[in-house]
Amino acid sequence: MPHLSTEELIALTLQQFTQAGVDQATAEAVTDVLIHANLRGVDSHGVLRVEHYLTRIKAGGINLTPNPKLTKTSCSTLLYDGDNGFGQAISKQAMAAAITQASESGMSAVAVKNSSHCGALSYFVQQAAEAKMIGIAMSHTDKIVVPFGGAEPFFGTNPIAFGFPTDKEDPVILDLATSTVALGKILNAKENEQPIPHGWGVDSSGQSTTNPENVAALTPFGGPKGYGLAMVVEIFSALLTGAAFGPHVSKMYGDYEQNRELGHFYMAIDPAVFTGLNSFATRLDQMIAEIRQTPAAEGVDQVLVPGEIENQIARKRKEEGIPIPESVYRFLVGES
Repeated sequence: MPHLSTEELIALTLQQFTQAGVDQATAEAVTDVLIHANLRGVDSHGVLRVEHYLTRIKAGGINLTPNPKLTKTSCSTLLYDGDNGFGQAISKQAMAAAITQASESGMSAVAVKNSSHCGALSYFVQQAAEAKMIGIAMSHTDKIVVPFGGAEPFFGTNPIAFGFPTDKEDPVILDLATSTVALGKILNAKENEQPIPHGWGVDSSGQSTTNPENVAALTPFGGPKGYGLAMVVEIFSALLTGAAFGPHVSKMYGDYEQNRELGHFYMAIDPAVFTGLNSFATRLDQMIAEIRQTPAAEGVDQVLVPGEIENQIARKRKEEGIPIPESVYRFLVGES
């Protein structure tokens, strides 16, 4: 694969968006979220998605001139209507609003409606953690995951993420899909012509398949546990925001001319109003240190904390460059 520096990849991605008519500020916000994912090794949510977004722009499924509206509904809650713009820009603004309000009231929740695909949720909870807040983020997607015991999909991959501020350590970031894997990992395997493990996806008959080309639906992680959590995320992201739910959500890959009208839920909590920021952050550092001292199982070098592997990958990729599939590289440089 070609390896590009962070700066090179940013420049190519920005160019694609601005040439498609995306304003500079929005293009920078979307690019920032995509590069964040690539740096952390979550390539399924990185610049692989650029071509898809441009397809939706050309078809009219993303509003390039949105008029978003932020409404304060109580002393600590807000409703953000994104007017069907880019989900990354909408979500970045929504979390910023939550952080600002939490600095005044101790905690804040923002329900987002009329959005589109927002990318890796880790970006937004890290946004909160870097502001010394605890961040929580949830989003639903179109149906692709079978409910536990079901033969047809009902919910989406419905990710949920948490971010926690530290003192000297990197923030603790946990970002997971409620499916066994995110759909993007199937797409990434398909792009790289690689097989997938058993249990990631099922074919049209409901049987497990290792061929990403044959995946008709995904499975919930941990069986009924992932299925239950997916429903919780749907309630926060769809019912609480007024968005469509489950099978009523428009398709990401298809219906390109339609606005997605997705919902997200963001929350910021200020540790200072509970135990105090310094106490919280230093004790979390202590927890991290003690977890790392846990005796490792045979074949494991060291016990790590959530997000630590991604941080290690990010440091390496900042030095050595970000690997990009040949087909994605050709698209970004305009050769396809």
